[in-house]
Amino acid sequence: MVSKILKNSIIASICVFLISSVAIFSMASAESLPPWIKNTALWYGDGSISETEFLNAIKFLLENKIIILENETEKEIVFEYVEPRVIIPNGNFDVANTGFYIPLNLEVRAGTTVTWVNEDSVPHTIQSQDEKGNIVALFNSAPLLTGETFLHTFDESGVYNYYCSLHPWRVGIITVR
Repeated sequence: MVSKILKNSIIASICVFLISSVAIFSMASAESLPPWIKNTALWYGDGSISETEFLNAIKFLLENKIIILENETEKEIVFEYVEPRVIIPNGNFDVANTGFYIPLNLEVRAGTTVTWVNEDSVPHTIQSQDEKGNIVALFNSAPLLTGETFLHTFDESGVYNYYCSLHPWRVGIITVR
């Protein structure tokens, strides 16, 4: 369910970006988006098509000038690779706080190194668990002080559960495809 929420927020972000900065037949609005563009976004959100298929559809629309990005200047658009990371937000230590890991379920490809960053005011650990909540020796960080990081490379597909051994009510998931 969390991954569906994350996918929907990605789709919403892309749609807002497209609607706000794209001209389709000289007028950009939600009403002017053809149904097949909306359906492609829905299929991605429902998991009927992969992220690669969704991005290829957007690329097709751009390359064939069905969607035209309007630039005030002719600057090249550069997409930067963002290192997959999980943020431990401030207030995460408090059992009553809603400061869960961000994202709660990070989805990555096999071979990806994930970085956890402690932005909380107290130390935290990253401890791997099995699906039943038992500690497993796959990865285990020392206590991370504010600003410190922990890295682990996920070589195999699967679902990896983890928690903070100092604050065991804080759990997270890494899904490797």
